[in-house]
Amino acid sequence: MDTEWKGKSKGNVLGYRIFVFLIKNLGLSSAYFLLYFVATYYCFFSKNSTTSMYYYYRKRRRYSNLKTICSIYKSYYIFGQTIIDRVAVSSGLRKNFTYDFDGIDNIKKVINKKQGGILLSAHVGNFEMARCFFTEIDKNKTIHFLTSDDERTAIKNYLESVTSKSRIKYIYISDDLSHIFEIKAALSRNEIICMTGDRYTENSKYLIQTLLGKEARFPAGPFHLASKFKVSLLFVYVMKESNLHYHLYARKANIIQNDAIALLKLYTENLEWILSKYPLQWFNYFNFWNSYKNQ
Repeated sequence: MDTEWKGKSKGNVLGYRIFVFLIKNLGLSSAYFLLYFVATYYCFFSKNSTTSMYYYYRKRRRYSNLKTICSIYKSYYIFGQTIIDRVAVSSGLRKNFTYDFDGIDNIKKVINKKQGGILLSAHVGNFEMARCFFTEIDKNKTIHFLTSDDERTAIKNYLESVTSKSRIKYIYISDDLSHIFEIKAALSRNEIICMTGDRYTENSKYLIQTLLGKEARFPAGPFHLASKFKVSLLFVYVMKESNLHYHLYARKANIIQNDAIALLKLYTENLEWILSKYPLQWFNYFNFWNSYKNQ
């Protein structure tokens, strides 16, 4: 059983092509309908991810067996919806969706300071939909996503080819640490850096913190970087509440300069809070806690 995230997301280009065709020609409802079968397929034929989700719901959330099985299916289905929604919004269907802002003043304060800012999130909900919320606040704001080079996949290239261009850019983590200089330059231009802090990859530096009652490994980089730069930091999540409605949460993180461990503790506490509200939207389909035994 894999114990670390391998840097690759599930799916293939053909599957995405099918969904894009349905969205553009038959509408969102047809794509959502196809997801019923896709979610069923993953439940039975994606052994590692299904096992990891069983552990999450059964051991960490203490669900019954029946509720655990139902939750795994629902999680796959909602995850599929978030991907479809992302494509739909980028294809000109943004007006089909509605949005709630919770903490919008925190985001406005970051922008108005004109010194850049960092948004720290996780693989929950649909964080890439944040672009919709930023359009409402400042349509000219440039947003940078910090990601690993492994995520520069054929799927991402295909989606970029069929969706509209946005002000979202990518900064790729490099071994020579040049991404740190890119981040510093972007912040100096009053731009926004978005990072996730919940996927540790093998052979990278990590920090240990408790999440949902058990210790887990978290990537050290995002927390060292976020605590180093003297800019505002927000915990931000974009959560799906119904088929066509999203809710953005933005919470200010009061951190001690250069204290990555303290920041990680705040992060896990905030992550537990958002997962208590949206337990089905935890999309880390790997053995996050590195154990399925004796728990």
